[in-house]
Amino acid sequence: MCGIVGFVNLKQELEQAKYENVLSNMMTKIARRGPDEEGIFYNKHSLLGHKRLIVVDPEGGKQPMTCRYEDNTYTIVYNGQLYNTEDLRKELLAANFSFAGHSDTEVLLKSYIHWGNSVVHKLNGIFSFAIWNEKKQELFFARDHFGVKPFYYCRKDDYFIFASEVKSIFAFPNIPVVIEKEGICELFGLGPCHTSGNGIFKNIFELRPAHFGIFNKDGLHIERYWKLESNPHTDSFGTTCEKVRFLLEDAIKRQLVSDVPLCTFLSGGLDSSIITLYASNYCKEHGLPPLNTFSVDYVDNDKNFQKTDFQPNSDKFYIAIMQRKLHTNHKTVVLDTPELAKALEDAMIARDYPGMADVDSSLLLFCKNIKPEATVSLTGECADEIFGGYPWFFREDALNSNTFPWSIAIKERQELLNPAISKEVHLKDYIDYRYNESLNEVTILDSDSKETAEKRKISHLTLNWFMQTLLDRSDKMAMYNGFELRVPFCDYRLAQYVWNIPWEIKALNGREKGLLRYIMKDILPSEIVDRKKSPYPKTWNPTYLNTVKGMLTKIMEDKNAPINDLLNREYILEILETDGKAFTRPWFGQLMTGPQLMAYLCQVNMWLERYQPKIEL
Repeated sequence: MCGIVGFVNLKQELEQAKYENVLSNMMTKIARRGPDEEGIFYNKHSLLGHKRLIVVDPEGGKQPMTCRYEDNTYTIVYNGQLYNTEDLRKELLAANFSFAGHSDTEVLLKSYIHWGNSVVHKLNGIFSFAIWNEKKQELFFARDHFGVKPFYYCRKDDYFIFASEVKSIFAFPNIPVVIEKEGICELFGLGPCHTSGNGIFKNIFELRPAHFGIFNKDGLHIERYWKLESNPHTDSFGTTCEKVRFLLEDAIKRQLVSDVPLCTFLSGGLDSSIITLYASNYCKEHGLPPLNTFSVDYVDNDKNFQKTDFQPNSDKFYIAIMQRKLHTNHKTVVLDTPELAKALEDAMIARDYPGMADVDSSLLLFCKNIKPEATVSLTGECADEIFGGYPWFFREDALNSNTFPWSIAIKERQELLNPAISKEVHLKDYIDYRYNESLNEVTILDSDSKETAEKRKISHLTLNWFMQTLLDRSDKMAMYNGFELRVPFCDYRLAQYVWNIPWEIKALNGREKGLLRYIMKDILPSEIVDRKKSPYPKTWNPTYLNTVKGMLTKIMEDKNAPINDLLNREYILEILETDGKAFTRPWFGQLMTGPQLMAYLCQVNMWLERYQPKIEL
């Protein structure tokens, strides 16, 4: 895992000394993504930069990597991990390619040389990369199937500029930091979700998941190479279970390849327990030391935990069950209020905009604490999206909300805007447009039952919006610490197969992730299989409410604080007076209420102070 940057100008030659300095400044902004090595490629029309986090083949995987083949030269910068590296290597060896090392970077570059633009159909992994083709004088770039790895770009005059993070693009000369109406709608109407392909900032875009692009003398061309396809599911129940089990186990085992210490996150929930079970068995089968596992908790959470519909129980009891079963080397990272609040700014910087408040800062600190002992972790992220695990798959109020079910506080979001801005920016209209636009992409089959058809729609929204937000969170918070997260449930083969399983089977016995529970019932302890879904843990310590309330109060004492220009000062003061209860619904998801909302508002002010965006309505 790494950070990549670069720019191309095909209409003028780039002075090496000047533009290497520009590239170096861009690389500095993403240095935390790749703390181990850096490299620069210069060509009179293109510059590519790379910040490396070493995971596989320390010597043979250096980047930018250049390969001279026949009468052409190709150079790659790449962020990611291929999980079918050895499959591709065998095909390339049969085609008379040779290899200097065992890195997936070399395999990816030579795969592009061999298959050209069609290489995207050969890849299984998480990736964003760019390849400069010297003979064609063009840049080819691509992003993985679900957008686990980021790729942002901007066109400025005759330049095509790209980077792993937006902050790096702003390091290129004369890129203005501007927010228009659409950006405000994205940030405060949909946020922390965002429309795939859209950035918050004017003229900053992201390459959508499962897309590739080409920039050459003819301009910019972007094309989709994959999407989930709706097809009749004809397998028997038994065959369905066998295929799901095989695809899941295969995905996990493929993602255990690493030349650096590897671990798993273990919450005692179904998803992380499945990942940990297979990973632990893999270690035993290959004579490796016991698997390292990690969980997160907060000071005094046991004392203050409050059971809710969305968070019915805490993790400790279930973690202990899995630890006893698998004999993993387990450690719990315990976070305290001061560091959680202090990290809100780092979390905002990592995302480049306000996000999920302490849900973000907690993960950032969690990864920071694990980094001294491991560089890579497998997580259970994406299982709820793939297998139907969220409450909104079942709750009638969510299913009938006619909007994104994790973000139904539309009226409250509108009221939060500064009244002058609120007159010009109509969040509901924009949200409705994006919601209906997304639903129009869903293919419903004549053979689908009414319930399966309904759940295809909610699954599509969840996969393309909610899951993207969590993947973005995982990448940004982990890579801020030079730490790599892998998501086996996000294997596109598994997602494609499960997409077409009828809802009646997927939600077997009327349970969230019912099919997944059934498949694991003879492999995992019954307490784990039957455990009700519980989300990533948040702090229940009352000192956190007091801390973020104090932070926000201090901000609001300054009537010149930038938040007042963008948001409704009177409403924020009311939120403060009521400890967040004036905002009657969660800001996002299930848990962003009260303290989390106040922390989010602190992040908004931090963001405005640091990025100083110009607002254009």
